[in-house]
Amino acid sequence: MSTLTETLVSEGLITPERLIEAEAAASAAYSPLASVLVQQRFVDEGAFLEVYGRLHGLEFVSLRETPIEASAARSISAKLAAHYHIVPIRLSSRSLTIAVSDPLDLRAAEDIETNLSLRVERVLACRSDIEDALQRHYGVGADTVERILARSPEREAEEIASDSLDIEQQASDASVVKLVNQLLKDAIKDRATDIHFEVHRSGVVVRRRIDGVLYDTNVSDRMSSLYPSIVSRIKLMAGLNIVERRLPQDGRARVSIESRNFDLRVSIVPAMHGEDIVIRILPSSMIFDLGELGFNKEQLGMLNGMISSPHGILFVTGPTGSGKSTTLYACMSRLNTRERKIITIEDPVEYELRGITQTQINTKIGLTFSHALRSMLRHDPDVMMVGEVRDRETAEIAVQTAMTGHLVLSTLHTNDAAGGAARLIDMGIDPYLITSTVQAFMAQRLVRTICPSCRESYHVDERTLYRGKGCDRCNKCGFWGRVAICEFLTLNDEISELILSKASAHQIRERADELDMGRLIDDGWAKVEQGLTTVEEIMRVTAV
Repeated sequence: MSTLTETLVSEGLITPERLIEAEAAASAAYSPLASVLVQQRFVDEGAFLEVYGRLHGLEFVSLRETPIEASAARSISAKLAAHYHIVPIRLSSRSLTIAVSDPLDLRAAEDIETNLSLRVERVLACRSDIEDALQRHYGVGADTVERILARSPEREAEEIASDSLDIEQQASDASVVKLVNQLLKDAIKDRATDIHFEVHRSGVVVRRRIDGVLYDTNVSDRMSSLYPSIVSRIKLMAGLNIVERRLPQDGRARVSIESRNFDLRVSIVPAMHGEDIVIRILPSSMIFDLGELGFNKEQLGMLNGMISSPHGILFVTGPTGSGKSTTLYACMSRLNTRERKIITIEDPVEYELRGITQTQINTKIGLTFSHALRSMLRHDPDVMMVGEVRDRETAEIAVQTAMTGHLVLSTLHTNDAAGGAARLIDMGIDPYLITSTVQAFMAQRLVRTICPSCRESYHVDERTLYRGKGCDRCNKCGFWGRVAICEFLTLNDEISELILSKASAHQIRERADELDMGRLIDDGWAKVEQGLTTVEEIMRVTAV
C-alpha cells in the first residue's frame, strides 16, 4: 500500500474495502489509481487533492476564493486553457502559476514551458472550480469561438446546418452548433428563464434573466465575428427563414440536456446593427402545485374555494413576468380530473398539460381569442382558461361563458386587483355583468427569495430581518428562487356596489382597505417577517 492510499485510509477518506474496489477498477481500465479514485468518486475530489498536495509538496487552492491576475489569464489562450483544463493564476517575469485538477498530467506545464519560456508552477484545484473559472475569465464558449475562427468557413457552414438538437451528443464538436449549445446549457445550469442576444456597434452582448433580473453573461469579445452564424443556427433550430432579416420572426425548438427536455421559444427582431434574439427556456414537463407557489393558508383557501365553484370568473392581474400563467396552470392542474373537460386558449401555449385541450391562437389566419373562445364553447367544457382578455369582444364572450355555467380563468394587465374592474368597464363591459360573473380579481407579483446557503440575520429597530450575503451558489447576488405575493379583491356586496356605480380604481382600493382585504405590500411584509425575502426586494417589486 502506497503512502497516498495509506493516508486516505488512515484519515477515513476511503475504507479498505472500497480501496480494493478502486484498485480493481484501475487495473481493469489500465488507468492510474489516483485518477480512478476521483473520476469514479471513490473519494471526494477536494479531500483527495488536499491529501495529494500535502504529500507531494503541491498547494491545494479554492479558485472561488483565490484571485486570478488578469495578466496571467491573458498569457495563454482560452483554447489552450480549455484543452488542458487549466487556469492561469499568477504571472511573474519568470514563472506562471497554473491550477490543475489532474496532478499526474504534466503535458500542460511542459507545453507552456516550451512555448512561453516560463517556469510553470502548479497548484491543485477541483475540476468544477476550474470549469467555473474558465467561464468567468474567458467567457462562455470562448475556446469554441477560437476553434471556429481557426477553421475553414466551408466546414463551419456545414455544421451550422446540422439538424440534430441533442446538446449532449454534440458536445465534442467544435462548431457554431456547439457554441450555441454551450450558451444554452450554461444558461439552464444557472436557472435562466431566457437568454437575450443583443448586437451593437461595439459588439455582441448576451444577457440572461435569472429570478426575474437580467445579468450580463461573460462571452468572448471575438463572438461578434460569429454572430451571423449564431443567428442562422438559432433560426434553423426554431424552423425559421434564415435568409429573412428584415422582418420579426417567432419559432419554437426542443433540446435535450442531460436527459431533460426543454422547449425553446425563439423571437428574432431586426435592430440597428443586426438581429436581436430572445430565447425563452421552458421545461417540457413541469409539476404545477398551488401549495408550492408561496400562498399562505388563507390565500390557498380562497383560491381553492373559487376554482371549486362550477361557474364564474377568476381574473389574475399583473404585469408580464409576474407569474400569472403559472398560477392559472396550477389551478388547472388541481382541477384536472377525468370528470372535467378543460380547454385553454393561449398565446402562446407555454406548457403542455396532459388531459387538457390546449389551443394556440394565430392572428394571421384569424384565430383570435374571441374567435377561439366562441368555437370552444361547442365542445361543452367545464373549465376554460383564456390566456388574456385584451379587448371588448373577448371580455364579453368570457362573461357570457361564465353566465352559462362555466368556470373561466383568465388574466388582465393591470397593476393591482382594484384596477381589474375599472379595466373591464373601460373595455365597455356592463358593470352588472361584472358583478354577476366575476368572483374575484387577484393581483400577483414574484419576489426573489433569500439564498439559503448564505442567509444571515441583522437587526433594525430591535427587529430581526434576513438577507443573503452572496455566495457561489447564488452567484453572489444573495437570492435563489422566487415566491408569489398577492392580493385579492373579492366581489362582495360593498365592492359590487362601487362597481355598479362605475367607481374609479382608487375608490375601489380605498373601500377594499377599509374592508381589510389586504394589499400586495402587506403580503410582502409578511414574507419579510418570515425571513423569505428582503425589505429591498419588496420595495423593488411593489414600487413603493
